[in-house]
Amino acid sequence: MDHGHYHSPEEKKKQLNRLAKATGHLAHVRAMIENDEDCAEVLIQLAAVNSALRNLGKEIINEHMTHCIIHAIEDGDTTAVEEFQKAVKKFI
Repeated sequence: MDHGHYHSPEEKKKQLNRLAKATGHLAHVRAMIENDEDCAEVLIQLAAVNSALRNLGKEIINEHMTHCIIHAIEDGDTTAVEEFQKAVKKFI
């Protein structure tokens, strides 16, 4: 997005940590498949990865709304708001 926005280092660190955990979990799922582990267990682990990614997305949406979108509205940047709405629709 073209609008200037700021992400707090604390929030960014939390988001990157969550993403790293999900990435590690997904690598474990890959290993499970490669090792012909039980399909039910693979599906359970995939569900956990999906949940982790959805929760990360929700955190990003919340953080963006409480900071970037408020500033975009204050600055009259309707394009940023419209772009974010499109992104949220794709996420949902």
